[in-house]
Amino acid sequence: MRGAARFLAWALPPVLALGLMMRPAMAQMLEFSDLDGWQDDNHRAALSTFIDTCTVLDDPDWAPICRLAPDAMASDAAARGFFEMLFRPVVIGEGPALFTGYYEPELAGSPVRTPRFLYPIFARPPELQDGQQWLDRGSIEASGALRGRGLEIAWLEDPVEVFFLQVQGSGRIRMPNGQVMRVGYAGRNGHEYRSVGKELIRRGILGEHDVSAQGIKAWVRANPVLGAELLQHNPSFVFFRRLPDLPPEKGPIGAMGRSITTLRSVAVDPEFTPLGAPVWLEKNGRNPLRRLMVAQDTGGAIKGPQRADIFFGSGVQAGEDAGAVKDDGRMIVLLPIERAFAQLEAE
Repeated sequence: MRGAARFLAWALPPVLALGLMMRPAMAQMLEFSDLDGWQDDNHRAALSTFIDTCTVLDDPDWAPICRLAPDAMASDAAARGFFEMLFRPVVIGEGPALFTGYYEPELAGSPVRTPRFLYPIFARPPELQDGQQWLDRGSIEASGALRGRGLEIAWLEDPVEVFFLQVQGSGRIRMPNGQVMRVGYAGRNGHEYRSVGKELIRRGILGEHDVSAQGIKAWVRANPVLGAELLQHNPSFVFFRRLPDLPPEKGPIGAMGRSITTLRSVAVDPEFTPLGAPVWLEKNGRNPLRRLMVAQDTGGAIKGPQRADIFFGSGVQAGEDAGAVKDDGRMIVLLPIERAFAQLEAE
């Protein structure tokens, strides 16, 4: 279900979160000359994004690379040389890849309940522990288990936007006085994500090519009773936390605990792609993309070695752009040289 099927994964086990463990999969090493459009990218911009999360990578394979990275910011040629000298391109798994997009919504809201703003987003309840399976979405909404406990962070005007804010995992809420509250992922109820888009296809309501975030929102709003039941098909429920110290120019916080970067950060499956690794994307479709990005996030529906969710930024236009992406192509991970050969041996 495009970029809407994502959740930040702060609760990953520490070893997996740093990309130190990878599930064995078919792998093929390439040359940089095999990468379509490699010479034309802005490698310095990609290197800047890579540096943002380098300090999180304390594994011996990454430490010397991260020490050298700032010196390569001198020029784009130096940045490209940095990647070509210290990494090898590896295709992990069988294609074609599936690329989708996600974004950070900006929504109107209120810090208190009003006749306009009736639908809350909630902080994580204190009794919910990491890894625990709690009430599912339908039970939470039917029982009122969260109401009246002071867990409401903000109130929105549309229950559909509450659902999709949970799906995206982060957002900006513009209050009536013009102030903006940043909110980020704080946990979930332990139930696996289920795609409502796939459920609409299964029921014969929408065709495969008609499913998008915008299409789902429109259908749910036009069919409020059936729509509410449809949204409960996804039992996963996400909780939020305020991010008062996150500057407005910075992107939301990703799975590595750092801000992610528009069109340079991707969400991946960390069982196959190590978090923090550069990833070369060859996305086909209506707006082809050939770009070096960095694996800095994860997602509940981002599963498999040839799967990536591209971060498109914040706001309405970013949402339109992200929602239009469901394309094939090829995904190539840049691995430190020793790790690249180890990946081939593990195949």
